[in-house]
Amino acid sequence: MKTDIHPQYQDVQVTCSCGNQFVTRSTLGKEKLLLEVCSSCHPFYTGTQKIVDTAGRVDRFRQKYASRVTAKPEDEAKSK
Repeated sequence: MKTDIHPQYQDVQVTCSCGNQFVTRSTLGKEKLLLEVCSSCHPFYTGTQKIVDTAGRVDRFRQKYASRVTAKPEDEAKSK
């Protein structure tokens, strides 16, 4: 294997927009890395979901399908 062809693997201070900070290792070549989303604020890891309502589309969908009720298996058995 050739020598001196690989980048330096060094510690990097990572800062998320939510304020979470941690240290990891990277070949980035910088001492600091700024992120928008990390495991502390990402919806997949936190279990929270944000619905972005663009021009009221979510409300229109809910109003359109609010009158439709799915039949439960118990109700189907009673009707037979």
